[in-house]
Amino acid sequence: MHRYGVRDVERLLHLPPSAIRALVAAGFVVPGRGPRNQLRFSFQDLIVLRTAQALSDANVPQRRITRSMKELRRQLPESMPLSGLSIGAVANRVVVREGATRWQAESGQYLLEFEGGPDAGALSVVARHEPYERALSLERNDLEGALAAYAQAVAADPTHLDTRINLGSLLHEAGRLAQAERVYRDALETLGSEPVLLYNLGVLLEDLGRKVEAVEAYAAALRGNPDLADGHYNLGLLYRTLGKPREAIRHMAQYRRLAQKAGA
Repeated sequence: MHRYGVRDVERLLHLPPSAIRALVAAGFVVPGRGPRNQLRFSFQDLIVLRTAQALSDANVPQRRITRSMKELRRQLPESMPLSGLSIGAVANRVVVREGATRWQAESGQYLLEFEGGPDAGALSVVARHEPYERALSLERNDLEGALAAYAQAVAADPTHLDTRINLGSLLHEAGRLAQAERVYRDALETLGSEPVLLYNLGVLLEDLGRKVEAVEAYAAALRGNPDLADGHYNLGLLYRTLGKPREAIRHMAQYRRLAQKAGA
């Protein structure tokens, strides 16, 4: 099952890290942990996170949101595509639209068309555009097709950051590390010192055993975004393995400060 990091959630759902961590702290989702203790979210987690935030913004009572999110989390299948799903509040109820079907999240009861739907002011879980949309839809079941689609997306719009990030991440997860590095470095030449690109490059360089270069990539990412908590965490661990305890302590302290701030 594909897992998403905090940065993936941030770019897919347009939620800041502070909101993501606050929703986790509130117990809406219980994400897993990656090899570097970073948060890893499932597809269902993404839907629940975005829905909880949107419903809270719409002033739906917290207790109703909590009950609805628990039921929604239980009912969502692993294979449900992101497209075609919308969620919203109708008459103080949380209503899900999946294609032509509408059902109430809290009870699971299906609704007739005239009972209303979340169309007005509805939340679309993810908004996508061709050809990036096609690449996203292929990720889980067709690796080669997804890679080809991302390559087409890059050719169509070399400045689209998410395309570059997703292509590099997919190659990394597939074990094609040299190709992933080329994607990240080419993206940095085109787009400049984007913190997420630099962070991903740092993770890749660590996996390649090139620790000094990884330090440089993480440090560059943090210069662009000092609030990149996972960057401080990874850099702290890396400095510890390189025998630099003072630097390790400093970055771990920064990580704890940012994590506490996000959970406040």
